Amino acid sequence: MSDISIYEITVTQVIKNLDHLKRFIDKGKSFAESKKIEIDVLLNSRLAPDQYNFIRQIQLACDTAKLGAARLTGKQFQSHDDKEKTLSEITDRIDSVVGILKGLKPEDYKDASDIKISLPRWEGKSLTGKEYALHHMIPNFFFHIVTAYDILRHNGVELGKKDYLGDFPFKS
Repeated sequence: MSDISIYEITVTQVIKNLDHLKRFIDKGKSFAESKKIEIDVLLNSRLAPDQYNFIRQIQLACDTAKLGAARLTGKQFQSHDDKEKTLSEITDRIDSVVGILKGLKPEDYKDASDIKISLPRWEGKSLTGKEYALHHMIPNFFFHIVTAYDILRHNGVELGKKDYLGDFPFKS
């Protein structure tokens, strides 16, 4: 795996999975329409009383992607206010983050592997950029993506493993 770059795992894969998230949302919308239930039921659903709802899972997946890119590249990006309440607002948030990520280039990550990253909750401890990407950013991002997926599945939306994995770049 030494030929996989931090850019590929934190930008290319994240964009791909944010696109999958939009497909989950589309299936959720179709499900709600076919069952004649308000979409707000799905948007505000959660798996457990102490877990965030669907909208917050999307906000956190987006924040993880955007803040991870900022920390790894040293760039600043516009913050989101976490005020999304509707389907179109959460879709716009995903599109906004995808736009930010698409504006990055592999060369923006040239020093990312070795930079030092520390977060306030880490109480003075730090990780290298590579460690941060592999041990914090990517697992945290996928935690929120899979939780959003699971919330929809739990509510009856027909999503399967192929929806989660998406298309593969097969070669002939």
